[in-house]
Amino acid sequence: MSMEKEQIIRTEYSEIMQKSYIDYAMSVIVSRALPDVRDGLKPVQRRTLYDMYELGVRYDRPYRKSARIVGDTMGKYHPHGDSSIYGALVVMAQDFKYGLPLVDGHGNFGSIEGDGAAAMRYTEARLQKITQQAYLADLDKDVVDFIPNFDATEKEPSVLPVKIPNILVNGAEGIAVGMATSIPPHNLGEVIDGVIAYMKDPDITTEEMMEIIPGPDFPTGGIVINKDDLKAIYETGNGKIKLRGKAEIEPMKGGKERIVITEIPYTMIGANIGKFLNDVYSLVETKKTTDIVDISNQSSKEGIRIVIELKKGADAQNICNLLYKKTRLEDTFGVNMLVVAEGRPETMGLVEIIRHNVQFQYQLATRKYTTLLNREREKQEVQEGLIKACDVIDLIIEILRGSKSRDQVKKCLVEGATEGIRFKSELSEKTAAMLRFTERQANAILDMRLYRLIGLEIEALIREHDETMKHIEFYEKVLGSRAQMAKVLMKELKDLKKEFAVPRKTVIENAAAAVYEEKKQEAIPVMLLMDRFGYVKSIDISTYERNREAADAEFRQIIPCMSDDRICLFTNTGQMHLVKMADVPFGKFRDKGIPVDNICNYSSSSEEIVAILCLADIMDKKLLFVTRTSMIKLVEGAEFDVSKRTTAATKLAEGDQVLCVGAAAPEDTLALQSEKNYFLRIQVSDIPEKKKGAIGVRGMRLGKEEGIVSAWILKEDSEYAVKVKDKEVVLNRLHVGNRDTRGVKR
Repeated sequence: MSMEKEQIIRTEYSEIMQKSYIDYAMSVIVSRALPDVRDGLKPVQRRTLYDMYELGVRYDRPYRKSARIVGDTMGKYHPHGDSSIYGALVVMAQDFKYGLPLVDGHGNFGSIEGDGAAAMRYTEARLQKITQQAYLADLDKDVVDFIPNFDATEKEPSVLPVKIPNILVNGAEGIAVGMATSIPPHNLGEVIDGVIAYMKDPDITTEEMMEIIPGPDFPTGGIVINKDDLKAIYETGNGKIKLRGKAEIEPMKGGKERIVITEIPYTMIGANIGKFLNDVYSLVETKKTTDIVDISNQSSKEGIRIVIELKKGADAQNICNLLYKKTRLEDTFGVNMLVVAEGRPETMGLVEIIRHNVQFQYQLATRKYTTLLNREREKQEVQEGLIKACDVIDLIIEILRGSKSRDQVKKCLVEGATEGIRFKSELSEKTAAMLRFTERQANAILDMRLYRLIGLEIEALIREHDETMKHIEFYEKVLGSRAQMAKVLMKELKDLKKEFAVPRKTVIENAAAAVYEEKKQEAIPVMLLMDRFGYVKSIDISTYERNREAADAEFRQIIPCMSDDRICLFTNTGQMHLVKMADVPFGKFRDKGIPVDNICNYSSSSEEIVAILCLADIMDKKLLFVTRTSMIKLVEGAEFDVSKRTTAATKLAEGDQVLCVGAAAPEDTLALQSEKNYFLRIQVSDIPEKKKGAIGVRGMRLGKEEGIVSAWILKEDSEYAVKVKDKEVVLNRLHVGNRDTRGVKR
């Protein structure tokens, strides 16, 4: 035996990877994720439906276990995970996902709220009536090509002979490699009317088509609110549909009202209903609204019913607008009408999808009526042979009795060969020699039963022949004229519409953007409390007065302000953080509060608060800044009225820190204490006014490696005393010196 020499092909690794990945990507696109424009089905759906058809799980027969259907599909046509097959089966049975369910499910097939279906061993299924009539009919008439399955042991249809644009009726969702499809469902009756309109006028425009198919029809209902955008979406196959749920305002006892949501956006089905409820809870918790008293999900098999109870006097329409703005009660459905056409992914508009479907219908009809015509012609041939045989039946019986084999009789009937056959007379033999039946006719004569010679049976045979001739005439007429074929197709479509069409559920309109007007809360005087751990809260003035002693002992900062004020936190790093009082929890004296870090950009690990001031109190005042290196300046308080949550309050030299920030009047004085216990008291009116971005001027002349340890803003009518080495220093009695001097030693 001669061994073949091993051949090593050298190639660039990146080229192999590129080719392999492109092959994989195309496989996913064409054979898994994207639907075919002709039948609107992905391979797993097509194979599942065909397997149910093969198993005989028809709409008028008993249900079969889903596990049997899944196992059979997997073994014969779809050699992938059973979960993908059962998942496809479940979705095709869910009336809240499919505008036109293709499978009749029996058992727990999941719910609109996201509950999964029961295991396939518990559920049963069968085909829907429309699936048989519009999706699987005519498979026995050679209307589509059959291809070998994965192991070439079975044949499967390359496409199902679907009579309606399923891609539009049921929509599609799929994620491939580098591309995705998202097609909304539409109303069956409208789509059928659209197909008929195209057949009558192939030059129909998108605008004209939209008079028949105004937009999507989602099984969950809802309202499409951007009607004017739909033309561009249907023209290009891309765009965004804005959807709203249907919310009704109902009166309750005691003059209250409630919002009842009876329809949800299609995008909310599943886990997003629970998310919607959580979003409403969050609106209440974060005090975006105080008008919602209770929310309950009363949905059942009868439909969606989410009830939101409101306070007495609440503006229900305003709350609806809040829900539209802040929750998924108003959502966006991204449209990308990407389909597989002739083995290639392609984005199509509405009319183009219908055009492809109509072309497919003509192909199906041509193949169907060609097959039927051939069958009728075969019947015609047989019937004409039998009728002719009845006229010479005595001769045929004579041939049969005088022959030795079936082949001998057949040869005589087809070719007039009389050799070896005994005839009663020479005339019979001459007549037999003139016989010229076809092969098919001869077989039919030989297979004919004697009862067919009864007079009534012969009449029935003639009637059958007349019927066959009518069929042949009709089929030839259909195949010979495109207009006649269109007429037949339109009648079929009208019959389907009459039996299966349902009223539209989704409303299509142009709606104004939801505007929520926040109710201004009346500002009340409160006390801001901050403890030594940086937790803040606010309480009303009366609560503070009742607990003054405990509050003064427990809290590091106590600041009177209004509930709508903003608070300025000045830190040693020269930053100012703004805190909205609306974000500070208001409650009881013993409530814990929240860390101030949570409601502003202050970082307790890298900064230290040196002053907390109410913005409203400093707007018409000047703020005095003192740093460790004795840099001082005055800044207009209005400069800190900024929109940013954090701003630089002052410029600092490297290694410097802010020591003190406070409001100061011209008649006030500033006392500074250095590390070596030098004191300097200067007039505030001597301190220059600067912008917040300035570094300031020197206040006290310091010794080498000396810094300021304390600073006090002294009022005229108050006395301040500090202890230095067990001696008391009264700051107001210090001599008022000049700025940038050493001061006095104490």
